[in-house]
Amino acid sequence: MFRHKGNTRTFAHNLKLASSLSFVAGIVNTTGVFAFATLTTNVTGHFAFFADELVKKDGSEAIVFINYILCFLFGAFISSFLSEVSIKKSPKSSHVLPLILETIILLVVSFSHELFENNANTFHFASYALLFAMGLQNALVTKVSLSVVRTTHLTGLFTDLGIELSQLFFYRKEEEKSRLSKSIYLKLSIISFFFLGCVIGGFAYQIIKLKTLLIASSILLLTMYMDYFTVYFFSIKRKIRQKH
Repeated sequence: MFRHKGNTRTFAHNLKLASSLSFVAGIVNTTGVFAFATLTTNVTGHFAFFADELVKKDGSEAIVFINYILCFLFGAFISSFLSEVSIKKSPKSSHVLPLILETIILLVVSFSHELFENNANTFHFASYALLFAMGLQNALVTKVSLSVVRTTHLTGLFTDLGIELSQLFFYRKEEEKSRLSKSIYLKLSIISFFFLGCVIGGFAYQIIKLKTLLIASSILLLTMYMDYFTVYFFSIKRKIRQKH
C-alpha cells in the first residue's frame, strides 16, 4: 500500500492506506481531546482559538496555538524531507522513516503519562508531539497516494463527498460512474474508519488512558510489516515462476 506509486498504484492500495491510517488518526484524535483537551489531528480549529486568545490579550496562550499549527507544518515538512532523502537510496522504502518516527512519537507519549499530571507545559509538549506526528502522517499519505487520500481531518473530505454525491445524478457514462463510485467509496471508508478509531479510542481511553496510543502505534507497525511481507511474498513467487 506504500510502495506502489504513479501508474502502478490501484484503488485497492489507496483503500488499504485510507482505512488503516484514518483509523490511527481517529484514535489519536480522541486521545488528544480526552487527555489534553486539544485537537491533535488538524489545525483548522487552532486558528480560531489563536484569534480568541489574541482578542483576550493572552499572549502566552496565543503562542501555544501558533506552536500547534507550526508543529503540524513541521511534521509535514520532515515527512517530505525524509521521503526525498530516502527515495534516492531506496525508492520503495521512502515511507519507512516517516512511519517509524511517527510510531516512536506515539510510543513515547503513551508511556509518559506520569509526566503530564498537573503540568500545563508538559501537556502542551505532548500535544505538540501528537500534532507533529499527524503532520508526518498526513504528508506521507498525501505524497504516496498523489493527494487522493488524506487521513487526519475530514472537512475537505465531506466537501468532496457532497460534490461527488451530487454528480451521481448527472454522470451517465459507465466509466465515469465507476470512477465516481470508487471515489465516493474511498471517502466513505476514510470517514468510517476515522469515526471507528475515535469511538474505539474513546472507550479504550476510559480504561488504559494514554496507553490507548499503543493501539495506534501497533497498527502502524502492522501496516509496515504487512506491506513488506506482501512485497516479499510476491518477489519470491516471481522468482519461482522464472525458474519454472
